[in-house]
Amino acid sequence: MNEIQLERVEFEPGKSFKLFSPRLRNTFLWHYHPEVELVYVEADAGIRHVGSHISGYTQSDLVFIGGNLPHLNFDYRLRSDYHQIVIQLRTDFMGAAISTSPEFAAINRLFKKAGLGIAFNGETKAIVAEKLKTLSGMNSFEQLIALMDIFQILAASNEMVILNNDETSKEFILKDKIRMGAIYEYIDANYHQKPDVNVVAGKVHLTTAAFCRYFKRQTNITFTDFVNQYRIERAKNLLMQGKNITETCYAIGFESLSYFNKLFNKIVGQNPSDFKRNWLNDKK
Repeated sequence: MNEIQLERVEFEPGKSFKLFSPRLRNTFLWHYHPEVELVYVEADAGIRHVGSHISGYTQSDLVFIGGNLPHLNFDYRLRSDYHQIVIQLRTDFMGAAISTSPEFAAINRLFKKAGLGIAFNGETKAIVAEKLKTLSGMNSFEQLIALMDIFQILAASNEMVILNNDETSKEFILKDKIRMGAIYEYIDANYHQKPDVNVVAGKVHLTTAAFCRYFKRQTNITFTDFVNQYRIERAKNLLMQGKNITETCYAIGFESLSYFNKLFNKIVGQNPSDFKRNWLNDKK
């Protein structure tokens, strides 16, 4: 079994943060690190998997992730061209200033919320995206000042979604790193081939009944519901890449088109044809 990876972040001498643009779309990197991370990615559609939360994003995503919160790389399985900006902060970023200076009170609250993972949308995402794109042309001091401005914008925004309900799932995942990494990897490799709960239970050395209890405790949903949710997120991705509904249905492992339509509508709130049409209209 492959263990969840602890990413060891290396910083340049004299810098309290790291700014880079990783390209890992062919790598399933389920990982964590003590450093806080801000991720912005532009792509047609991708998977957002942070802690026990899994969903999709379209066109772009802006996510703030607290230290030691496990997550999948946001460019995983992207097929079209994409652009990604990642910022990782030293664990002692700004020393005690953020937690003690009253001027940073809002930013301090933002950093605490990041422990659950935060996705930003709307005007906030658009404004911060443009600011992030200018960082590479600045010197280190200018970048630091610009970063604090970005954090203040994020802290003042109400255009956000908290991705996990509480830190319990993070604690479980970190405590049992090997099992959760193996489970997610199995689902990703077999979502289109009817993942078997008995097989995955055996892979992590649990009886099926014990595995079902364990997985529900970790993710707050059943294994079957999680797999179906993962499948539908992959379906959305395929539809946005131009695949038709029938080939999408079979590509993600469903044999019944009517059941696929019903499940898609239940999870997404609209049927696949409406979803695809609305997405194409939004793109114009």
